[in-house]
Amino acid sequence: MESTTFLTRRRNVVLMAILCCMLWGSATPFIKMGYRLFAISGGDTASLILFAGVRFTLSGVLVVAMGSIPQHHLLTPKSSSWGMILRLCLFQTVMQYVCYYVGLAHSTAVKASIVNSTGTFLCILVASLIFHQEPLRPRKVVGCAIGFAGVILVNLTPRGFGGELNFLGEGFLLLAALAYAISSTLLKNYSAAESPVALSGYQFLLGGMIMIVAGLLTGGQLHPQSWTAFPVLGYLAFLSAAAYSIWGLLLQHNPVSRVAIFGFLNPICGVVLSAVLLRESQHISSLQCIAALALVSGGIYIINRPEREEAA
Repeated sequence: MESTTFLTRRRNVVLMAILCCMLWGSATPFIKMGYRLFAISGGDTASLILFAGVRFTLSGVLVVAMGSIPQHHLLTPKSSSWGMILRLCLFQTVMQYVCYYVGLAHSTAVKASIVNSTGTFLCILVASLIFHQEPLRPRKVVGCAIGFAGVILVNLTPRGFGGELNFLGEGFLLLAALAYAISSTLLKNYSAAESPVALSGYQFLLGGMIMIVAGLLTGGQLHPQSWTAFPVLGYLAFLSAAAYSIWGLLLQHNPVSRVAIFGFLNPICGVVLSAVLLRESQHISSLQCIAALALVSGGIYIINRPEREEAA
């Protein structure tokens, strides 16, 4: 009962969701470092998938190991949960990231960030209209629209929207966003019957191994350039393990919209951390970033404000 109260208290939801977004946002610069340290070119989709597969397999090992410590034995799902794990890994890990990497190879980073952010919209729509987990109130639509405006603002660059739209680029990125939305709602449904930590760990393991096989069969290769490649890979595995496990616990105990709206913070965290770690600050002004953060924060507040304020 205490853990349920802790995970539904608004302040804790906000702090834990922001922590997840900071972890996911830090993935952007560290993935770029990983590509350089493992000698992976942007167009080498097979090696990108192989790299992601190794990362998520390690994430699964970490989640299972951390989940086993408090139980004093190996964390294992129920025999009836393997079907759920398979469906979850196909949407959350395999479909989402394969489509994302293919789309990213045929699109600009700016377009990818914006299209990928539609996953927050889709997550709320899927939860409300398909799974009927919560009603679709007007304030949720307004909050998403304001948050999405912040994502667009943070990605405004002189050449950011150049080029034509194409299915292999923006089309695959939209499929990745849809896969994220479906996996989030599935995770909430499945968490009623199985621990979200077990679901997270084993779907990472299964999905990661599928991606490793796919990457190897299509000619993917990893060539570490120095020993620093391995700590970078280790951090990427850790951030996925920690963020997705926390996110799963939040989804288990809160409405999808209350948690999903924080997804609009991911690209902003990515831009800020890329500016700090990769010295890419010339691509965006501080004022632009602050304005974008204000819009996203406004959208988060509108969806998360207490019901008594809404009634007033």
